[in-house]
Amino acid sequence: MTNARAIELRKTMTESEKKLWYHLRLRQRDGCKFRRQHPLGPYVVDFVCLDKRLIIEVDGGQHAEQEGYDRERTAWLESAGFRVMRFWNNEILREMEAVLEQIDQTLTPLPASPSRGEEVEGQMP
Repeated sequence: MTNARAIELRKTMTESEKKLWYHLRLRQRDGCKFRRQHPLGPYVVDFVCLDKRLIIEVDGGQHAEQEGYDRERTAWLESAGFRVMRFWNNEILREMEAVLEQIDQTLTPLPASPSRGEEVEGQMP
């Protein structure tokens, strides 16, 4: 049932989902492969990068009325080891560059800082 639902959702993507998919597909974000409308457990997520364990959800007005369901869903996905990012439709439609910047920052982890007692290159011990 979930696979059939995922196929149907791919055919009926919202305008904001289509616009975001244009920027996620073809490994444009740090070489990461994203899948769209992908089944995970009992859910179908909007976009997922399995390698980075990152899910991106695009929320429309109906999500304001289903906060409890979204919290439960996010908790399940996080317990499965995924990080969930949520964006409103209007953020994607009006502030795409800011949305992409947040996604890119999440995909590119900060370099690890040296542990206490380790030398930092270029500094005297």
